[in-house]
Amino acid sequence: MKKLLIWLPLGLFVIVFALVVNGLIEPSDRLVRSAMVGKPLPALRLPPLLPDKDGIDTSATRSGKPRMLNVFASWCIPCVAEAPQLMKLKQAGAEIDAIAVRDTTGDVQAFLARNGDPYTRIGDDRAMRAQLSLGSSGVPETFVIDSRGVIVDQHIGDIRAEDVPKLLAALEKAK
Repeated sequence: MKKLLIWLPLGLFVIVFALVVNGLIEPSDRLVRSAMVGKPLPALRLPPLLPDKDGIDTSATRSGKPRMLNVFASWCIPCVAEAPQLMKLKQAGAEIDAIAVRDTTGDVQAFLARNGDPYTRIGDDRAMRAQLSLGSSGVPETFVIDSRGVIVDQHIGDIRAEDVPKLLAALEKAK
């Protein structure tokens, strides 16, 4: 029995080492998906952040036309990276609303002047209440809303060129 106890620490080390190696080779999915996918968009009434654009009112999402809802911030580096893709989506006919998280009017105006403005409406979510009610865990994040106001898809992180066709297909399917 004493001989077995001598090998116990080595056995435990091998098990822990194997678990660590497995975690490095096959990391778990660390994305936090919204529980709101498949459910109606929560009732949101966000004041406009910019004087020349309406804010967000979810009653407008039941207009019969699918749309995208982009959660972004002017201080977000990945949001800058996705800006050209949002412009491509707009040029392809996508209607994109936005929720600006913890932002200011001046900063968002400067962001849009530098990166283009794909947004139809921009709601002001300084307290992050709307972002949390969507189940959004960070910025940027984009939701596809169908013609009845139901969230049918969620894209976590910045939109890249290879994501544009997928999002356009999701919008088409959401009609």
